[in-house]
Amino acid sequence: MERRFCGVIPPMISPLKDRDSLDQAGLDRLIEHLIEGGVHGIFLLGTTGEAPSLGYRLRRDLIDQSARRIAARIPFLVGITDTSIVESLHLARHAADRGAAAVVLSTPYYFPCGQTELIDYVERLVAELPLPLMLYNMPSLTKVWFEPESLERLAQSPKIVGLKDSSGDIDYFQKAIAVRDAVRPDWSVLMGPEAMTLQAMELGGDGGVAGGANLVPRLFQTLYQLFQSGQKDQLPAVQGAIQDLQEIYAIGKYASRFIKGTKCAASLMGICDDFLAEPFHRFRPPERQRVAAILQRLADRYPHWFDRNVVGG
Repeated sequence: MERRFCGVIPPMISPLKDRDSLDQAGLDRLIEHLIEGGVHGIFLLGTTGEAPSLGYRLRRDLIDQSARRIAARIPFLVGITDTSIVESLHLARHAADRGAAAVVLSTPYYFPCGQTELIDYVERLVAELPLPLMLYNMPSLTKVWFEPESLERLAQSPKIVGLKDSSGDIDYFQKAIAVRDAVRPDWSVLMGPEAMTLQAMELGGDGGVAGGANLVPRLFQTLYQLFQSGQKDQLPAVQGAIQDLQEIYAIGKYASRFIKGTKCAASLMGICDDFLAEPFHRFRPPERQRVAAILQRLADRYPHWFDRNVVGG
């Protein structure tokens, strides 16, 4: 059964130059970097894209400018998670007008909802959506899971086309695969945490929504292609490089360190600015130097994937 979304679909960082405007040149470079790196799609306005911290006008601008640059070369998906169903629908319609392939929805945050409420909410939303919907399980931030029983119910809607799971819970991921196999063989089930992408594919997953692909898309594309072609003897070396990349995300002590590390590395690689949406701030010089040192080590160890040209510490 053919699945709509598979492979490497990075959750694109949102290049910013200040709190309410895009780093337009950086956005253009980033999108070209991703497409040249062989990704199979781009996910706008996800967690890595700092979507909840961006104003609605800026979110629409990001969709507009990204669609212009992508120019229908690969599909793009747009996150519409919000505390307001009205705003989710507004953004979904805007995404549809700009040529998005699908929208992505996590559970509404702030007021935790029960599973019955969640199912009703998604079904009401789907009835008005102009695009297919991918569910996004992100319980560490939303405090609510798409429980397996809820997935089984929601999978009966033909407009819901799959799940991105960022729980990091491999047992849950296996249950999602079981729901797909039993109810919706055409569903795409994608892994969020990038270091678990290989394990997810071994369990039947369709690929990964890997934040690290913002930096080294070809590395993750190679992982996927080697797995699909059965060249499994080469996978440990690629997985080793992905594991070593995780050092960047260990810098800093706040939950925002994952986004800070990714944006810092992108700026060191000359891709885009590392300005973060408030209340967060970019890494200070000591942390930035640590990221630069990691990038240099990775470039020395894995020259096929990591660029030796680090702009500065």
